[in-house]
Amino acid sequence: MAAFILRRLGQAILVMLTVGLIAFALFRYVGDPVIFMLGQDATPEDRARVTQQLGLDRPFYVQYAGFVERALHGEFGLSLRQVRPVSSLLVERLPATLELSFMAALFALAAGIPMGVYTALRRDSWFSHFLLAVSLIGVSLPTFLIGILLILVFSVQLGWLPSFGRGDTVTVGWWSTGLLTASGLKALILPSITLGLFQMTLIQRLVRSEMLEVLRTDYIRFARARGLTDRAVHFGHALKNTLVPVITITGLQLGAIIAFAIITETVFQWPGMGLLFIQAVTFADVPVMAAYLCLIGLFFVIINLAVDLLYYAVDPRLRVQTT
Repeated sequence: MAAFILRRLGQAILVMLTVGLIAFALFRYVGDPVIFMLGQDATPEDRARVTQQLGLDRPFYVQYAGFVERALHGEFGLSLRQVRPVSSLLVERLPATLELSFMAALFALAAGIPMGVYTALRRDSWFSHFLLAVSLIGVSLPTFLIGILLILVFSVQLGWLPSFGRGDTVTVGWWSTGLLTASGLKALILPSITLGLFQMTLIQRLVRSEMLEVLRTDYIRFARARGLTDRAVHFGHALKNTLVPVITITGLQLGAIIAFAIITETVFQWPGMGLLFIQAVTFADVPVMAAYLCLIGLFFVIINLAVDLLYYAVDPRLRVQTT
């Protein structure tokens, strides 16, 4: 177990160093920070002085080491557009993105698993075929189109839900949340459905295919031969073993939800990190772009590491292979 954890931690560190190298390349080779700070009319003497102060005259590996050290302390410089520390901007936007991602993942799990179980156990019913057709729509349509259609129906035509913004929020410490207000909860519905629809269809089809495969195994036949009820066989044995690969896919999709919330936040003008990143790209705000890249990489590494450890605890075959 210790060797498995150490190996995964070593891989995680290598991934983060690679992500940091890409983020540092944005700082180093996308635009000239000296021109950003001094403007086009700066004298050669001023440019040389600022270059030396920023350490841009040092070797590449020295600059990269300094970048990694500052990143470990959460320091990514000032936003070129807002002239504020990048870390404070991310801290302000982080609660909105995490709440949206959490609700989208909760929607995907709460709807995808029951739909997958139903379509596997009642695969010849008309409602099962209807759910499979709906899942094809969820996979085929792009996220921005789904968001626009939901806004058109539920915001413009019916007027039930807001079409943009986060609604009223409540500050708890440094965390701002919309989960404690009625308008905040209403504002979460459409973006979370838009963001979680693809993951819901993916989980539904995965649960369906895995459960159909498990139902054909010998130990399920043996359980039926012992006289167990269909409920005990389906939910006590088949579903339990079906969820083992779902853990891995769900963990990976959670990282994807956080990373690809950019489109949903742009469509709904959700004040999260994704919208901040889009604005940074528009204005070539390199410090914000680099910090966002490092933060998303960190989320992926942490989630994948947690999934690996959970999968190791759930599946005894991995423990046998690593001993």
